Amino acid sequence: MLIGLQNVTFEFGARVIVSDATWHIQPGERIGLIGYNGTGKSTLLKVLVGQYTPSKGTVEKGRDTTIGYLHQDLLSFDTSETITEVALGAFERIRELEIEIEQLGKDLEANPEDNDILIKYTDALHEIDILDGYNIQHKAEEVLHGLGFTTKDLARPYKEFSGGWRMRVLLAKMILQQPDVLLLDEPTNHLDLPSIEWLEKYLLHYKGSVVIVSHDKFFLNKMVNKIVEVYQQQLNFYTGDYEYYEIEKVQRVEIQQRAFDNQQDYIRQQEKFIERFKAKASKAAAAQSIQKRLDRLDVIEDVQIERPNIRINFAVDKTPGKVLVDLKGIGKSYPAQTILDNAFAEIERGDKIALIGANGKGKSTLLRIVAGMESYEGERVWGHNVDESFYAQHQLESLNLNNTILQEVQECGTKKTDLELRALLGCFLFGGDEVDKRIKVLSGGEKARVALTKTIISKANFLMLDEPTNHLDMVTVELLADALTKYDGSIILVSHDRFFISKTANKIWEIEDEKIVEFKGTYHEWLEWKERMAKHKAANPDAPKAKEEKKQVKQEVVAPTPEVKPIAIDKDLQKQIQKLQKALAQLEHNIETLNKEKTEIELQMADPAIYSDNAKFQVVEKSYHDKNALIRSMNKEYEIAFSDLLILESK
Repeated sequence: MLIGLQNVTFEFGARVIVSDATWHIQPGERIGLIGYNGTGKSTLLKVLVGQYTPSKGTVEKGRDTTIGYLHQDLLSFDTSETITEVALGAFERIRELEIEIEQLGKDLEANPEDNDILIKYTDALHEIDILDGYNIQHKAEEVLHGLGFTTKDLARPYKEFSGGWRMRVLLAKMILQQPDVLLLDEPTNHLDLPSIEWLEKYLLHYKGSVVIVSHDKFFLNKMVNKIVEVYQQQLNFYTGDYEYYEIEKVQRVEIQQRAFDNQQDYIRQQEKFIERFKAKASKAAAAQSIQKRLDRLDVIEDVQIERPNIRINFAVDKTPGKVLVDLKGIGKSYPAQTILDNAFAEIERGDKIALIGANGKGKSTLLRIVAGMESYEGERVWGHNVDESFYAQHQLESLNLNNTILQEVQECGTKKTDLELRALLGCFLFGGDEVDKRIKVLSGGEKARVALTKTIISKANFLMLDEPTNHLDMVTVELLADALTKYDGSIILVSHDRFFISKTANKIWEIEDEKIVEFKGTYHEWLEWKERMAKHKAANPDAPKAKEEKKQVKQEVVAPTPEVKPIAIDKDLQKQIQKLQKALAQLEHNIETLNKEKTEIELQMADPAIYSDNAKFQVVEKSYHDKNALIRSMNKEYEIAFSDLLILESK
């Protein structure tokens, strides 16, 4: 064990975060710490590192365990050093050795015959060599580049950068320190997509353990092999990625609900017997015996849902024309950078466009041009009957600070009742009396959620959204994505949340070579296309750039192209295909059989005769988990075989 909690209870004010919680972080684990907003995930990290002291229990830590902790409070750090110097601060011992070696070298020049100085000098050179000290500049630059900094940025002072970029520098320093345990609180919040993808690849090969608090489903699915859920003041453990957690959570809830219902039926039956016969002398002893058995019964808790499954619904007042926005010859430049040069694009009715790419490419600038909130060259033609609504962080300034949250959304002119408005605000984490809070006392994140609520109830037929999922938990992101999928209007959005993009977008826009490039298709299809292009480029390094497959919007739109199969079929290839098809059929049969066996085990687990007997229940529960593990293993085997078959069939 590297670090952990042993029977810890921690209260934050009057609110209990965890009660009698035990959690040990082992070497090599990549853990996703999840839970609804407000359940105390960030607080729990502070308990782990000793910033908060539990009221009961102990925080345990290995004697030599080193911990790196990335959190929002780090932004208070400031310095005039360059970002490279800040990152190099990770190599504290190496920097000390560099100074020592420089001084010993001078001492040797002055006293070339001094054997003691020579030994110290040699030892210091040996130690710096073991620590790979001659490569620290390269390592620091590699990590900073991976997190989105340009070569010019490396020599700039840290204090010149905004909060998001500062957090990247501190993340780089922490990564370079290589601690035994990395605790990362929302590490993707300030990263663009290329930087998130780089961080994923880096952390997947990280030798230490990693604990991540994140609302990014894609990130968690790629990164973690264990989920720790903060739920109803308890820690629940799931061995697998986030996708596995979602499936297993539903199964656990269903099993617990069935077991609870069955036990309640059993208790009611026994209580009826006791009530009926406790006064009869001949049955009194039996009634007392049953009562004692009930008193000793390990009561199964009812399943409680912390948040109701509320749906967000959009409404549109009118239908726009076919083309909502036509961008013609758009140009936009800053003194140090050209964003767009003679760019063309159209947004049509029904389009749900995700503007993606690295920070600094001009995504938000283009969104503001579409909204008419940014100066530009060229022509922006607004379509017929377009009723737009724009959401961005700067809208927070337009909120009436003296209004309550409920009053602020009431003033949008919607015909929704207060009950409907309260339900919608509940989706955005404002429950009960919180809707009566004044805007002026809200945090930046809370104000952002109010502004987003106002955007949603506007009944506009064209939404322009700049990072709408910031400050939302995963449940609310899902609700919003589901609502936008069903939304009858058109959307253009900027987001680094890949789950959100994959759920909502039917077109992808990128800014490349100062032009707007459009891909007709989903985010997953776009990823597949990018992968095919990368493989093609790797296989044909001398071939000219394949611009014919991806051109500026006005000339030609890229759509997913079907693979063309050769007419002639190789006999050996055909045999391999047939062999794989048979194997897939057998796997399907085996999986179906295992699922039937699992259903039978579930029925046993819900049997009062079994769940009331702890020893029997443990045996059946183990059988259930073993069967589940076998099904998951066989499903993975099936996916691999199916993927191999697709590859063979495409040859």
